[in-house]
Amino acid sequence: MVRKAGGRVVPYVYDFAEGSRNSAELLGAKGASLAEMTRMGLPVPPGFTVTTQACRVLRAMGDFPEELTGEVAEHLSALEAAEGRRLGQVDDPLLLSVRSGAVFPSPGAAETVLDIGLNDLSVLGLAKEQGWGRERFAWDSYRRLVQMLGSTVLGVPPSLFENVLRQVRDQHRVADDAALDTCDLIRIVEMFKDLVLERSGREFPQAPAEQLRQAILAAYTSRSAAWSRPDRSHEAPVDVSDTAVTVQRMVFGNRGADSGSGVAYPGGASGRGGLAGVYLPNAQGGEVLSGSRDALPLQRLAVLDPASFHRLRECAEHLADRYSDLCAIEFTIEKGVLWLLEAQRQPSGR
Repeated sequence: MVRKAGGRVVPYVYDFAEGSRNSAELLGAKGASLAEMTRMGLPVPPGFTVTTQACRVLRAMGDFPEELTGEVAEHLSALEAAEGRRLGQVDDPLLLSVRSGAVFPSPGAAETVLDIGLNDLSVLGLAKEQGWGRERFAWDSYRRLVQMLGSTVLGVPPSLFENVLRQVRDQHRVADDAALDTCDLIRIVEMFKDLVLERSGREFPQAPAEQLRQAILAAYTSRSAAWSRPDRSHEAPVDVSDTAVTVQRMVFGNRGADSGSGVAYPGGASGRGGLAGVYLPNAQGGEVLSGSRDALPLQRLAVLDPASFHRLRECAEHLADRYSDLCAIEFTIEKGVLWLLEAQRQPSGR
């Protein structure tokens, strides 16, 4: 399939630094916001975006074209070189997140897979990493990967994973997963892998490159299924089912009390009217809005981590100066370091 614009071949994959806020039709709303924040010098985990053009090709072919496979591998190699770590290496592995980012976002249509790169060997390397000292963290991350990839990619109903977690919690008479220890999580990982094999007929993929490929493909195909009958005029220049996919280095909000995730809602047209929102310590982003744990008012972050709260407020002001239609900022704090994951805009701003 020819990809040309103004006589030149258009890539399938863009580094975050190569786009802007006006690139949503190509990079999706999420990819465009990450590109703009990167260009602004704001703290964004590095990564790249696979475009909406790739979405159309994948819909037509049902799999990766050769050119897309090569471009993903090229950008992954550049990210590995910049980070000094490889995807899936057995000691201190590079881990990735994959998130869909539609041109026209809609509730319930996004797909996310975190901690890509963990397998039966690299989880042991992560558990032994110097300075972390958290076997529990490593196995909890692996548990999350098997659960997300199993439900998003391999079609295992999410309720079945939740049933396993509930069973183990009930056995230990604890209210939530945070009370489970390392041995419990190792057991849960094995139960999850058995569940994947039983329900999908496929082993959980151990090859990190295959995890990444399947997660990208699932992000595209799930969006197409969710919009199988799009409500749009035939003259529309962009299909509402079009989505891009962002691939980023993982940042961890679940690394202890000095980590967490949240959503901030800037107040006032200038963004200087104060911040509202929610924050959940020692949690990844999906837990903030899922209701599985009670989130704190964002103002509590000013007490728990004044430096991160001040930095978040500065970033919100810079973003409000750039976006008149800014409505929310998704963020993660890892060991006291703030990272921005998306700047969401009002629908009228797209």
